[in-house]
Amino acid sequence: MSLYVLEDAALRFADRVIVEGLSLRIAEQDRIGLIGPNGSGKTTLLRIIAGEQALDRGRVERRRGLRVGYLPQDLAVEGGRTLRDFVLTSVPGRASLDEEHAAAEAELAEATARGAGEEEMMELAGRLAELAERAAHFEQFFSEHEALKILAGLGFTTADADRDLGEFSGGWKMRAVLAALLFQQPDLLLLDEPTNHLDMPSVAWFGEFLRRYRRAFILISHDREFLDEQIARVVSFEPEGVRQYTGNYEQYARQRAEEAVILEAAAANVERERERLQRLVDRFRAKASKASMARSWAKKLEKLEEVEVHARRKTMRMTFPPCARAGAEVLRAEGLAKAYGDNLVFEGVELTVPRGEKIALIGPNGAGKTTLLKILAGELEPTRGSVRLGANVTLGYYAQHHADTLHRESTVEEEVAHANPDALPARVRGVLGAFLFSGDDVDKKISVLSGGERARVALARLLIRPGNLLLMDEPTNHLDLESSEELAESLAGYDGTMVFVSHNRSLIRRLATRIWAVADGKVETYSGTLDEYMYSQRIRLEGGGAGDAAASRREAAPSSGAGASDRQAAPAGPGAKRSREEEKARRRREAEERQRRASRVAPIASRIETLEKRIAELEAAQAERSTALSDPEVYADDARRRELLGAFQDAAAKIEELTARWEAAHEELAEAEAALARDLEAG
Repeated sequence: MSLYVLEDAALRFADRVIVEGLSLRIAEQDRIGLIGPNGSGKTTLLRIIAGEQALDRGRVERRRGLRVGYLPQDLAVEGGRTLRDFVLTSVPGRASLDEEHAAAEAELAEATARGAGEEEMMELAGRLAELAERAAHFEQFFSEHEALKILAGLGFTTADADRDLGEFSGGWKMRAVLAALLFQQPDLLLLDEPTNHLDMPSVAWFGEFLRRYRRAFILISHDREFLDEQIARVVSFEPEGVRQYTGNYEQYARQRAEEAVILEAAAANVERERERLQRLVDRFRAKASKASMARSWAKKLEKLEEVEVHARRKTMRMTFPPCARAGAEVLRAEGLAKAYGDNLVFEGVELTVPRGEKIALIGPNGAGKTTLLKILAGELEPTRGSVRLGANVTLGYYAQHHADTLHRESTVEEEVAHANPDALPARVRGVLGAFLFSGDDVDKKISVLSGGERARVALARLLIRPGNLLLMDEPTNHLDLESSEELAESLAGYDGTMVFVSHNRSLIRRLATRIWAVADGKVETYSGTLDEYMYSQRIRLEGGGAGDAAASRREAAPSSGAGASDRQAAPAGPGAKRSREEEKARRRREAEERQRRASRVAPIASRIETLEKRIAELEAAQAERSTALSDPEVYADDARRRELLGAFQDAAAKIEELTARWEAAHEELAEAEAALARDLEAG
């Protein structure tokens, strides 16, 4: 049964279409990944489903009593209550139940004090017992123990449970809201970039929670690995509209690529068919004997339909230029310590960064990763110790809260140009174009940009003057999935040195050659990849369709049994009889004509007929394959889909080859008939 149904939904903001003709059904236990570029409408669709955004047109149907939980990217959470209370009272009905119970207790106490009668006391006691039973039932499903388990999984300490919510930072408030949603266990969970404020241990716990979750959810995430682990269906904002695919992100990407191949092949086949028909029309239209065929080909040419291929989506493109060579030791930190009052973040940290390394800083939130990176970047002074850059090192820094480093009243172009005053305007414009800022976009002020757009400006500033040592704090936050993948690809080709903080496991796996693990006031260094580091930690713990357009067919050549019109010798004169010799000569000439025709024309006509039959068989099979490939169930079967795609492409090539042979045979037939006519005239 469907939890939620959208039919023919349409929404636009001013002249921008968000969705048009969208139909979507969400079933119980659906695990949906919502993907698309920033600004395409993913968050808006979540708000529609959450009931926070009205449609211009369309039908919405919700199952009776459907409970929806929504985690937006940005929210405001007020203080004034403890974290524990915030989570426990988040379940709908919990607060009213507690109020009813307290009121019933007070009423019973008052009745007892004034010596109420037995009947009244029994009624009040019964009501209190009923409320107690309802509370016990409530506790069975929404216990305080379960709430504290969720809080611990998301990184909160035992002491945090009794802290006022207003004391937490924005990222930790977001975790508190996520904890409350997970505790409520809604029928449909809407998650907009839920891992943005989680560290790797919390992401791992959250991932395991979702794998065990037996209700429906829709997930937006820039972490490809996290998506692949969690979802079984993709709803994608594509240039041609919202599309739906079965499988995780990797399977979606493969299906999308195969779709593009099919459509491009079909478009190419249609274009070849158009050229072929036009060529035949031009060649035969002037010949009286082929005029009807030429008209038939012209009609088929008019009926050929265009095949719409996938439009190429604009994506961020960045390529780091070659770096100046730095010394063998790019950076050294000695005796680093940082404290905020009595809170010691870390101390005694000794680190070196060799040239060419890409170092991932990992660890729980609050351990000091960002603090350490700021110190290395010179943005923050250490309490003790020093940081020294190596010979010929130039530094580039990308802050996690990059919006704070941008000048709100500057335009996009001014902000990027300011990062490198030596860069020519053409170079600045080129970099901005690579980050999808063109035309009037470059004149927008930073203050009006979205979070994703500001992230692209910060990256553009970095690219205009990258340096040979990059320090990056959560570089994929606020980027869509495709942009995150493109950034990872670009950084993989960067020939400088890099130290970065990220919770995005796919990014760390792609880039990291060394791990710095920050925890308990220390930094553990590990020379190796993330998987090697995690394996070593485990060992330590254990030890201690579109179809082809059909090619048009021609009329068969005249059969070999159809001779030239009988030619009878004219009688010598009125009433004269042919001599026996003349009759024999006439028959001999006709026999010779038939023999010549049979020897020259008939084999060619027979070959044409055979080719036409074979092409017709192949086209019929192609039509069946096209129909099968348009069937979602068939397309979801990997083995069957690959078999059909292979057969489709092989058959398309064979049809093209046979059609070329058919054309050559017709040319040969025309030449043979002309030669035969000349011989007959000469004879």
